[in-house]
Amino acid sequence: MRLVVRIGGSVVASPLNPRLIDEYAEVLKILRKQKHQVGVVVGGGAYAREFIRAAREMGLEEKVQDEVAIFVSRIFAHLLTRRLGALSCESVPVTIDEAVECLNGGKTAVMGGLRPGITTDAVAALLAEGMNAELYVKATDQDGICNKDPKKFTDAVKLDHLSWGELSRILTEAGHKAGMHQVLDPEAVRLLRKGKVKVVVVNGLRVENVLHAVEGRRVGTLVD
Repeated sequence: MRLVVRIGGSVVASPLNPRLIDEYAEVLKILRKQKHQVGVVVGGGAYAREFIRAAREMGLEEKVQDEVAIFVSRIFAHLLTRRLGALSCESVPVTIDEAVECLNGGKTAVMGGLRPGITTDAVAALLAEGMNAELYVKATDQDGICNKDPKKFTDAVKLDHLSWGELSRILTEAGHKAGMHQVLDPEAVRLLRKGKVKVVVVNGLRVENVLHAVEGRRVGTLVD
């Protein structure tokens, strides 16, 4: 299977969690042994938002705010790349073409941010498009997608299955802004829906959930 694993910064970078990065490396090794082609995109989490806030307070434009967040996400991608060793690309790909070339060479590609104006969700969706992925697994700090933001509403209910139309009605952000934080950004939704990629959103604080999603078990929230 060709798949993208999107590891949220809320999982490994809020705060920095070396143990979980190690565990994700082991999960990726298992997926490789199972003959899956795997692209990975890692977010910068709270660290990225802290640098965005610093850039904003310095009066720097949003493009620069995005750029510093991209650099932060690539640090986490670099850590995971090095932890994978020979199984990964020699360095963190900075274009989709580089990542696809790495994947076609039999390696696991681990990316961070790509360019200002898009989130790491959208980067992962572009990677899914470039590698013709069948599955997109997003590892978050929640059990799946809820009918409303569980961090704001105590009566939020986790949903097991959503159509693309239903997901679009739940999302609160309609466009990009530096540091935006929701389960999937609008551009990622557009790309994944267009490519008819199956999406599973899982609690990534338990890394085995990623394996369960790839195996087709009922876990998290399925979007199709």
